[in-house]
Amino acid sequence: MSTAAAPAARYLSLDVLRGLTVALMIIVNTPGSWSHVYAPLLHAPWHGFTPTDWVFPSFLFVVGNALAFTLPRYAGMGERAVLAKIGKRSAIIMALGLALCLLPKLGGSLSEVRLPGVLQRIGLCFGIAALVLHYLGARGALAFSAAALLGHWLVLARFGDYSLQGNAARAVDLWLFGADHLYQGEGIPFDPEGLLGTLPATVNVIAGYFAGCYLRARGATGRSLATLAAAGLALSVLALCWAPLLPVNKKLWTGSYVLLSTGSALLVLAALAWVIEVRGARGWTYFFEVFGKNTLFIYLLSQVAVVALDKGGWYAPLAATLAPVGSPQAASLAFALLFTLACWLAGYLLDRKRIYIKV
Repeated sequence: MSTAAAPAARYLSLDVLRGLTVALMIIVNTPGSWSHVYAPLLHAPWHGFTPTDWVFPSFLFVVGNALAFTLPRYAGMGERAVLAKIGKRSAIIMALGLALCLLPKLGGSLSEVRLPGVLQRIGLCFGIAALVLHYLGARGALAFSAAALLGHWLVLARFGDYSLQGNAARAVDLWLFGADHLYQGEGIPFDPEGLLGTLPATVNVIAGYFAGCYLRARGATGRSLATLAAAGLALSVLALCWAPLLPVNKKLWTGSYVLLSTGSALLVLAALAWVIEVRGARGWTYFFEVFGKNTLFIYLLSQVAVVALDKGGWYAPLAATLAPVGSPQAASLAFALLFTLACWLAGYLLDRKRIYIKV
């Protein structure tokens, strides 16, 4: 196959990357036991970067990839229609995220419902990025990104420190939402998807948009993919140079974390595009395509299934049946993989019937 490819309306590698991130999100979110998890499948305790820390920002990156193909359609629409379209999609995603937070509390007190969350952040980041790109254009989006990363750094440095207890992001969320409405898994009320971190997280979406636009304009060629990889390497090195001043921290979503996660996402995208678009090796991609075609539905299904199994008292017993697999860590991973496969089967059935649920 030729090493050159004309610019296409859609690239399979982008769909595979989206499916890969969703599959990994489910795997890391549903271990058989949180007490027995392989270290790469856990977030860094505070500062640091693990493979699991790569997953969420890379999903935001692919949200930006999709914007590169959908945003041009807004050009011929009236301003009111553009605002309505962006606002509606953003609101639906956030509402679904809030519904997921409410689900475990059904039948009980709602006074401790978590308000921030993964889908809430995705919805906000999508909405902000879409508005910035539509109204400010490429140069304005670059200026916004620089201001967001540096402004976030300034707020963290000026109004707190980089510790779990003393960071400014926690102070903002405590004031805005209250302690009872934040994530409690860190030992104290602190939400890794809080409001302040949404600002730099939007930059992951914008970076994905630029990567998608670059592929559309230049095509998947050896030269263009080498450029993407070089950009990814440069951002990763810049992040590591910044880290002594601003630690790489997923839970604070620091600027150095944005650069490192974006750089690594560019490297993975370049590698996937080389294998799929240039080399033509597509026989293995369908598994991830299924995840990529009904992304939101499959993610929601995985979260609802976990709550249902947990409330029904089935989660732990099901996970325990895999104990003979080997070590506790191996059994925990086996459960996560089987659970992910079950979610894939639901997506496969939808794909066979050509049903694609989108917002």
